[in-house]
Amino acid sequence: MGLYIEAHIRADLDELWARTQDPGQHQRWDLRFTEITYLPRAEGEPRRFRYATRVLPFLTVAGTGVSAGEKERTDGTRTSALRFASPDPLSLLAEGGGYWRYVPVPGGVRFLTGYDYRPRWGAVGALADRLVLRPLMGWATAWSFDRLRLWLERGITPERARWNWLAEMAARALTIAGCGTGLSRGPVLGTLAPAVAFLVPLLLVVALFLALVKSPLATTPAARRCLRTPPARVTAPRILRTLEKQP
Repeated sequence: MGLYIEAHIRADLDELWARTQDPGQHQRWDLRFTEITYLPRAEGEPRRFRYATRVLPFLTVAGTGVSAGEKERTDGTRTSALRFASPDPLSLLAEGGGYWRYVPVPGGVRFLTGYDYRPRWGAVGALADRLVLRPLMGWATAWSFDRLRLWLERGITPERARWNWLAEMAARALTIAGCGTGLSRGPVLGTLAPAVAFLVPLLLVVALFLALVKSPLATTPAARRCLRTPPARVTAPRILRTLEKQP
């Protein structure tokens, strides 16, 4: 799989399963989807779904997919796999597939995903995917996993977590802008006492450094908290191969 994300979540396995398999709960924490709905199906058929993603305030792309899950395994792990496709010509993501694994560990669950997809638009699409979409998808997946972790571990709802993130990003941006403005007014500092004129730029540099590199608050989702490289060679689960590719 092209992308790999892993989070350690201190939560009950059944609760984690419910919040990732229920479309109503899934769409609340996963930044990649605006809407997920199950489609009608006959008895014994894989579960089919429709998804939509708001790319811009005035642009939404949609697609369909098929999923299946293995809830009861002798080793206690669970697996969910899916294949998806979007016929929308405006969607850079044409079709793909992936899986979620739920691995019980002491103190919680290793929740991990591996997925890959094929971009459209030929060579232009391949370049846009490598430079923009793939890094963005990796970040969005990791950020969403941490938002889910905060929901399960701390009771911070996905909506509250989003506002926490926006508030922290705004505070950092204002600090960076304020420090940049202050440092650019060098001549003004010359009118201050020598000790103050020396101290103010130093404090501005420290504040600028903290705004750029300080770790996010514990209540703010952060992609950096997730593992982005598999600890060992991984293979897609067999259940993924049983799902038909989407047109």
